[in-house]
Parts: sequence; structure tokens; C-alpha cells
Amino acid sequence: MRDTIAIVGATGAVGQEFIGCIERRGFPVKGLRLLASARSAGKTCPFRGGELTVEELREDSFVGVDIALFSAGSGISKQFAPSAVRCGAVVVDNSSAFRMDADVPLVVPEINARRIQDHKGIIANPNCSAITALVPLWPIHRQNPIRRLILATYQAASGAGAAAMQELLDSTRAFLDGKDFQPKVMPHPYAFNVFSHNTQIDPQTGYNDEETKVMRETRKIFEDDRIAVSATCIRVPVLRAHSQAITFTCENPIREDEVRAILAGAPGVKLVDDRENNYFPMPRDASGQDDVLVGRIRKDLSDPSGRSICLFVAGDQLLKGAALNAVQIAELL
Repeated sequence: MRDTIAIVGATGAVGQEFIGCIERRGFPVKGLRLLASARSAGKTCPFRGGELTVEELREDSFVGVDIALFSAGSGISKQFAPSAVRCGAVVVDNSSAFRMDADVPLVVPEINARRIQDHKGIIANPNCSAITALVPLWPIHRQNPIRRLILATYQAASGAGAAAMQELLDSTRAFLDGKDFQPKVMPHPYAFNVFSHNTQIDPQTGYNDEETKVMRETRKIFEDDRIAVSATCIRVPVLRAHSQAITFTCENPIREDEVRAILAGAPGVKLVDDRENNYFPMPRDASGQDDVLVGRIRKDLSDPSGRSICLFVAGDQLLKGAALNAVQIAELL
């Protein structure tokens, strides 16, 4: 079966990865329709030896489309996803617009692919940090339920789009040349700096929107409201792969060798855990890879009950954290 696929936000960082994933994975498309804003209409993108022209996104852009992959922000998704559904398309949305809607499945194929069949026209792609953490945690959770999860994220510029990636490059060049640079995309200087994730802070809880998304989405994806989750999300001067320091506490005691054995055969996971050479997951190695890299697996010495493990992960935010996960959902559709 071949489908006509539409990509909304085709000229953005994730949109370009949508195209690359479809081509690289041999997705059997009948037609590929590239949609973006009016200012991007007329641009061309290479695909399977030819060139595709970007069209302006309109309400009637989805006539004849079977699957629509959205990555253009929650405002665009809220405006145009219903139009796509009315035209008969199934929407896989990469924004936060529908993730916590009770009628919208929030899907990571390695975890809850069965939820795809519950869709009513829209399927949500989770937050990139949630995906990166939960792909390796799920197989552990299935064998020994996780009861508490503490995350510290080190998030790349790609999470804020192509303009943020370019600002990181430009600000780094300026810094090295001793020139002043005024940030326009990020709220703080990006070169050689780290800062709290650039989303709104809840004045009551002190958590920013990114942290709240990760906490809420974890419970929805795992279908377990009992999991205690806390996250601290930080921007770091890395181009495209997110990293995370994770500590989790299980219902029963768990050993680090058990964790390694579980993860060794887990889908979407690659162990990088070389203590002898002090070689562990790095965003440089994760960039361009489909798998989430996992290492630094060790007992949490602060927990005398033996139920807690610390580890470190890195995953390509544009691939498994965004485009690849959505394309995997489309393949299952």
C-alpha cells in the first residue's frame, strides 16, 4: 500500500528530517506534498533523485492526502490539523497542541504502538526529552515498575529549530573572534553558556513548560499516574542531540547488571557504557543515529534500599526525538 504524505513545516529543521527519514527508510509513498508558509512557497527540496516544490499551506492543502506529518508549531497544528482530518488524512503532530488531549494517543512505537489504533484522526508525537528518556526506561519499567524518576536534561539548539541552531553557530564564531553578538532567538547568549530552558516559568511551582511537559507526558505514555517525576531542563551549546542524567527508583531492588541485560536487547537502544576507557553517551556520537545511547549505568549510592539506578543517555533530537518517531508512527499506520 502506498500513501500520499503531506509534510507541514517542510522547510524547518524537523521537516527536512521528515523528508530524509522517508527517503532513507524506503517509505512507500505514492506522493509527497511539501507545505510551508507563504514565504517558503516555491522553494525546492531534493527527494529520491528529483526535486519537490514547496507549496503554501492552505485549508485545502490536504485533499487526497492519507497521512499528514506536522512540525510547524502548536498554533499551526491547532489551525490546520482539523482541516487535514476533515479531508480524510491522519495527522501525526509533532507539537504540544494535542499531547494531553484524552482523545489523542501520545505514541512512542517502542512503548505503546497499540495506542495508534485508538486515534480519531490525530496522533501526537511526544516531547523530545520525554522520548529520549522513556525509550530506554520502558523495558525496565515493564520488568520492575519505576516509582520515581528524576531527570536533568542538557538540550540542544535543534529543539528550538533551525534559527536557534544558526544562532549557536553565529554566536560561537563571534565569541571566538572577540566580537559582540546580540541574541535574537534565545533569551541569553548561547556560545559557551548554559541556561534554563527558554519556556515560561510557572510562578507557583517554579517549573518551566518543558519540565511540566516531560512530567505529564511520562505518566500518559506509561499509563501510570502513580509515577513521581521531577525534571530540570537546561539549554546547552550543542547543535542537535539532547542528553539527560537520569535517576530512577523501582518498586523492587534492582542491580546494575540487570539493567544492562534488559537494555542490551531493547529496541531503539544502544549501550555505550565503557568504564575502562571512560567512554559514555555523548551528543556528538548520538547525532545522526536512530538509537538512544545509554551508559553510566550504576547503583545510586544514596539509596540504601538498592532500588535506585543512575544512568546517562543521549539521543538525536531531530531524529528519534522528533522526525523519526513520527515516521515510525506513519509506517505503522
